[in-house]
Amino acid sequence: MSKIKTLDCQAAREFLTQDDVLVLDCRDVKDYQAGHIDGALHAHDGLVESLIKKGDKARKILIYCYSGHRSEHLTEFFTGFGFTETVNMAGGYSGWQALADNAIH
Repeated sequence: MSKIKTLDCQAAREFLTQDDVLVLDCRDVKDYQAGHIDGALHAHDGLVESLIKKGDKARKILIYCYSGHRSEHLTEFFTGFGFTETVNMAGGYSGWQALADNAIH
């Protein structure tokens, strides 16, 4: 595996205070629809392909899944295409939910 950036849920929350951070949820659609981080987009294949083709490699992207393992692989995928500000959220959505003051949609 290549070297990727990983943040715990608290640090990810702080990362999201920056301007123009794209949040990608790589869980399945059913889980995404049941609840996700405010503003997160579902990371379906078409969206991922579009982001790669667009090539904004300095775009800040936070990626999460349920526990942090699947998102680690997607973060590595983006990093392999030269994206420099792509971050994996360790702990995933389950860890995010544990932060009591975060809204669930």
